[in-house]
Amino acid sequence: MRNSQKRSTAGDHTSRRSFLKTSAAVAAGAALGDLAIQSRAYAGGSDILKIGMVGCGGRCTGAAMNAMHVDQGARLVAMCDLFLDRVHGKRADLKKKKPDQVDVSDDRCFAGFDGYKKVIECADVVLIANAAKFHPLHMRAVVDAGKHVFVEKPHGIDPKGIKDLMAACELAKEKKVSVVSGLQSRFDPGYRETMKRIHDGAIGDIVTIEENFLRAPYGLYKRAPGLNEVQYQCSNQYHFTWLSGDDVPQSLVHNVDRSLWAMQDQPPAKCHGLGGRSSMTDEVYGNVFDHHSVIYEFANGVKLYAFCRTTDNCYGEVSSLIYGTKGRCNLLACSIVGETKWHYEGPKSDPYDLEIKALLDSARSGTPINSGYHMARSTLATIMGQLSCYTGKEMLWDKVAASDFYYPPKPEECTFDMEPPVKLGPDGKYPACVPGSTKLA
Repeated sequence: MRNSQKRSTAGDHTSRRSFLKTSAAVAAGAALGDLAIQSRAYAGGSDILKIGMVGCGGRCTGAAMNAMHVDQGARLVAMCDLFLDRVHGKRADLKKKKPDQVDVSDDRCFAGFDGYKKVIECADVVLIANAAKFHPLHMRAVVDAGKHVFVEKPHGIDPKGIKDLMAACELAKEKKVSVVSGLQSRFDPGYRETMKRIHDGAIGDIVTIEENFLRAPYGLYKRAPGLNEVQYQCSNQYHFTWLSGDDVPQSLVHNVDRSLWAMQDQPPAKCHGLGGRSSMTDEVYGNVFDHHSVIYEFANGVKLYAFCRTTDNCYGEVSSLIYGTKGRCNLLACSIVGETKWHYEGPKSDPYDLEIKALLDSARSGTPINSGYHMARSTLATIMGQLSCYTGKEMLWDKVAASDFYYPPKPEECTFDMEPPVKLGPDGKYPACVPGSTKLA
């Protein structure tokens, strides 16, 4: 680590040290450097790895396709979602694409809030990509069962969820099972080589970072006939804070993870954010914001400017731009300019394939890998930014890391007949947080 990127110890508090100590311990179990482990026979001499899906949206379906693409011995054997029609629909789609690797009978199609428990019983490896509120709970259940797990981002939506996630990552080390994060940038060979050069000083000391994730709204589901309020919100989960955590954790987490990677995985010391709803206010947009800006500051003074937006008919950009004393890096283009001029020209591989291959290879080899060293820290940084946007207040890493705040209800207490956490207002719109008035963590 270069001198200007060393952590300042003068202002460290107990909560910060505790979080970093736990994260470092998890990092000791990570083995992401070798993504080409030779597959060997799995349990009992069988070449079959039984795969289960928790969530039947596009991302979990994609992860299942990745698994069946990179490992001919992968067999999809169980699926669950809150809604059974989604299970049956995705099963049919997957069966058409991978007829020899999809073996999901009707009695291994599960629905409801407890469906994940049945999937875990059926599988060797579980893919979790559902509403992020449930990721820590479902991951812990997989680890408790001694199974390997892939967890899509974000890995929680509140500080309490991240504490639960960290505990599950620690338990995974003890049980010698693998935990792989859906923050796939860390598996991209071009990004890995570019980041190595940044850490070796190709752009000098990092001065500032700019991150952008600007696009139109996504994952919109209009209210279907027959659904009660909780069912509707769950069906449209990206647009309700209590389910998704909103767009800083949901989308900017990829960008923030890349920034923390560049900063040698040190967390930001504090942040302040601006956000709100400008035009995406109809019922289908739920109660989330449609624009956010978060400025993070690290202990060494480096600032990260992070922006996300989900608004129609606006300028769009997805980028990770890192500026140093000797040059600058466009990470997504894998290029460096300045005193050093360089562009990655090595082999290109799909990082979505690589992250799942790493998981399945680790399951076969008996050499566990653990993404906990970065998945908890990066997600918590985005949660800190989201809380700042919602409240209008500066957020300190130490305070957020120590907090037990969560968006009610607790994930294990959710049912379709519970009182909705948010309700439509008389204007036909869901009320959102009000910076300056809303009080959270």
